[in-house]
Amino acid sequence: MANKSIIDINNLTRNFQVGDETVHALRGVSFSIQEGEFVTIMGTSGSGKSTLLNILGCLDTPTGGNYLLDGESVGNMSKDQRAEYRNRKIGFIFQSYNLLSRTTALDNVALPLLYNGFVNKAQRIERAKQALIDVGLSNRMYHFSNQMSGGQQQRVAIARALVNNPVIILADEATGNLDTRTSFEILSLFQDLHQSGKTIIFVTHNPELSQYSSRTILLRDGKIISDTYNSHPLSAAETLAKLPNIDL
Repeated sequence: MANKSIIDINNLTRNFQVGDETVHALRGVSFSIQEGEFVTIMGTSGSGKSTLLNILGCLDTPTGGNYLLDGESVGNMSKDQRAEYRNRKIGFIFQSYNLLSRTTALDNVALPLLYNGFVNKAQRIERAKQALIDVGLSNRMYHFSNQMSGGQQQRVAIARALVNNPVIILADEATGNLDTRTSFEILSLFQDLHQSGKTIIFVTHNPELSQYSSRTILLRDGKIISDTYNSHPLSAAETLAKLPNIDL
């Protein structure tokens, strides 16, 4: 049976007006992402990848073209409808973690569930605890952000992205602030999530990371210049095991 299509984009354009000039950030982008894919979207600064990420994440709307997320046309939604749909369907992971500093890991992870009318307080706590266990932080649930390393904070952010059981995880430069060892720990966690059936879009400017996903979409000047499949992704866990241990 063919996999379900999670993202369908057809001839997407996005223009910005800067003074008298029109900037064409996206110029007719089309692709589909199936359930269970691990896709890297790559491009240098100015390629359009941030603009595309904002549209995929329902934070912005295209100037032209169609965007279907889990079968629904995002362009036809009001701003409030998009926000509600985004909270239910998308798990966001950012380079800077975006955690509330005076809040425990558990409360940070439970936050998206506050806007889910189908989940009561006891269920919120239970689901947040399970998400933290899933990312290997069972012993850090009641720690605050400033009591955790960068890698631990990113794991909290990943747990928060998972807690609503979204149809897609959007990771924006998710290893950009981390050292090499921690980056591969987080990348290994993403591969584990992918193996468990999660659909992941990993946005990065680092070409090395694309070797660990099953597909790479490369943007330049607002257009897709290549869309390639990787039948044998490298194992982040194996790469991690080969890194030298550095005791500070």
